[in-house]
Amino acid sequence: MLKVKLIIGSTREGRAADLVAPWLISALKARDVFELQVLDLRDWDLPMFSETFATIGDVHNPTFSSPVVKEWNTTIGSADAFVFLTPEYNHSLPAVLKNAIDSVFVTFGFRNKPSVCVAYSGGQTGGSRAPEHLAQIALEAEMVPLRNNVLLPFIGEAFDEAGAPKNPITNLALSIMLDDLSWWGEALKSARATSVLPPAMFRQMAAQAVATEAEAVAEDL
Repeated sequence: MLKVKLIIGSTREGRAADLVAPWLISALKARDVFELQVLDLRDWDLPMFSETFATIGDVHNPTFSSPVVKEWNTTIGSADAFVFLTPEYNHSLPAVLKNAIDSVFVTFGFRNKPSVCVAYSGGQTGGSRAPEHLAQIALEAEMVPLRNNVLLPFIGEAFDEAGAPKNPITNLALSIMLDDLSWWGEALKSARATSVLPPAMFRQMAAQAVATEAEAVAEDL
């Protein structure tokens, strides 16, 4: 099974995420291939990112500056795929979600794993700028952001009294997105089990160390 983490990226009082989450969670649980864990950022009191190589300890077994940051890194590292549920704030995503991604530092817990996004807004764009910006951030975290996401415009009117989306296209979009997540999740899980390149940062550090040593040897000659 694929270990899927659903990350709820809004924490403010009265958030619309609570309208969307039951429908999304139900769809994820209906897929036998997914083992779901919901990571609601309300439950993770992550400090604003301030980690450095001085605060993490051993890069191969980081302690970090706070136990909750270490736990967050461990939890993210155990995943095979990610679903982000987020509003759009000012043509982007909430700062609390960006901070949560930034907090996965040195462990590369997001690396080589697919991600998709369910985004919403109170207007007609359906939060479309949030997944666009999230894709850029995901690439830098070495995730594999997928093309097909779900957009929910006019979120206050998007669901009926039973919690189902009023627009039938919404369920179709979700099904397509989860099909993609399943396919890419299995493909990348298999690839990670076969062989994984070390993160580029570590390869660069190793190459620089070799070059520095070579320069020192040349100076001694």
